[in-house]
This record gives sequence, C-alpha cells and structure tokens, in this order.
Amino acid sequence: MSAKPPLQLQVTDHRRDSAGFTYVYPVVSRRAGGVSVGINLNPNNACNWRCIYCQVPDLKRGAAPELDLAQLRGELVAMLDDIVNGDFMQTRVPENARRLNDIAFSGNGEPTSSHQFPAVVQLVGEVLAQFGLAGKIRLVLISNGSLMHREEIRQALQALAQSGGEVWFKLDRAPADGFSEVNQVAMSRSGVAKRLAAACAACPTWLQTCMFALDGKLPAEAEVDAYLGFVAGQLAAGVRLQGVLLYGLARPSLQEEAPRLSAAPADWMASLARRIEALGLAVRLSL
Repeated sequence: MSAKPPLQLQVTDHRRDSAGFTYVYPVVSRRAGGVSVGINLNPNNACNWRCIYCQVPDLKRGAAPELDLAQLRGELVAMLDDIVNGDFMQTRVPENARRLNDIAFSGNGEPTSSHQFPAVVQLVGEVLAQFGLAGKIRLVLISNGSLMHREEIRQALQALAQSGGEVWFKLDRAPADGFSEVNQVAMSRSGVAKRLAAACAACPTWLQTCMFALDGKLPAEAEVDAYLGFVAGQLAAGVRLQGVLLYGLARPSLQEEAPRLSAAPADWMASLARRIEALGLAVRLSL
C-alpha cells in the first residue's frame, strides 16, 4: 500500500499541529500572501481575551505557560530546514503560495502574556541568522495589544524592530470605555490609545481589524464612524501607524457565538477599505 501524500496547507486550515510540533506550525496566510511559520506561545489555549470570532478550540482565560525554549528552538530549526533545504514547499504548499513570507508570533492566545516573550524574540533572531534569513523575511507579532504598556514588552518590540519586524495590533471596533462584545473584555479608550502609541513608538505597527455580521446585521454606521474617528484621532495625535489589515471571516469561529456570525459582503468591506484609505492610511484587504 502506498503512503498517504502529505496534507497540503490551505488558507482555511490553520491547525497548530500540522507539523507535529508543540510550538511551531506552518500556515498559508491570506494576509501574509505566502507561507507563515507560526510560533505558538500559548499551547495551553489560554488568552486574556475571548474574541467571539476566535478559531482556537477550548479557549480559556489565562496567560501562556512555561515554555521549553530548547524544544522551541529545535522545532523552528527543523521547520526552517525543511522549508529551505527540503521539499516542504513542493509537497505541502499550493503552487501560488510557495514563498516563505514571515515568522509570526501568534498561536492560541496572546503571545506577550508569556514572560519569556523577549527571550523568544532573541531566539528566533538567532535561528534566522543561522539559516541566512535575517533581514530577508519579516518577523510579525500578532497581538491584541493589551500588554504593550509593559517595559519588558516595549524592549522586546524594539528588538523586533531592529530585526525588521512589525506589530499587528488588534482593533476590531472603537474602544468605548466599557465591555467589548466582540473581544469579550472591558477596555477604555484612553488605555487602548496609550498601548497603541507605545507599540507604534517601539516598532512599525499595523492595525488588524476583523469585520463581520452579527445576528445577520453588519456594524451600524455609528459604529463604523466611531472606529474611523478613533483611528483619525490617533493619527492627529502623531501616532505613526503603518496602515490597516482589514479582514473578514475566512475560517469558522469555535466559540459559542459561532452560529451568530457571518461574513460581511465583499462590496461592504471594499467600501470600508476606501473610507480608511481616505484617512491617509494604506489598507490590505483580505476577505
């Protein structure tokens, strides 16, 4: 009996165990436009937020666990060796996506909730240098931004910037000094503004915004205006944003609200993208 061919990566499938590792997983990313190697610092499925569109199974509240950094390094070396020197691209990746785009600190929870996050940033930089990839591919921190005010995170972001990295800072709706139904967490407008400013000062930062319909209804015009007004206010205050990563629902939510969610129409998303661009920001739209 012939061996089963390796499972091809798909935009709609971001399983963390696709490479058989604990911390490292490859995906084909629609936002990255190629192969993204994820670093999962939250294999315990714990996060300090609970976004209702989140695709993490059995999500729970909490922080990252203690990490085995030697194991993480070994997994990343093995993954990059397969990509750079092996047949990974030919056997696992669709032909139109056979490009190593980035290393992303992402995974099943908030990466910066790990007290080892600064050490992991350094570790990844060392492994990239080992493969001659330093400065050739991006390092991306995908974050909800909630811990950007901490000094150790600010220093790690500066190190990320020195390696050519960038931050993707979650802003799904305008913060309104209260509980966010989308992110399932209490937040304040001033707190989000403070953390966003800190991220932008330390490292090139993009906003990442997920839009969708809830109970069949798209975000109301007042909600969209509030979002645009908040972004415009940050720009007026001198916050140096790189742009906005605007995206919709490509994969089903695994949260209890999943039946209530549906994708926003492409023309509605395109219209919102144009309104953001009118603020003077670049927009990368992913439906």
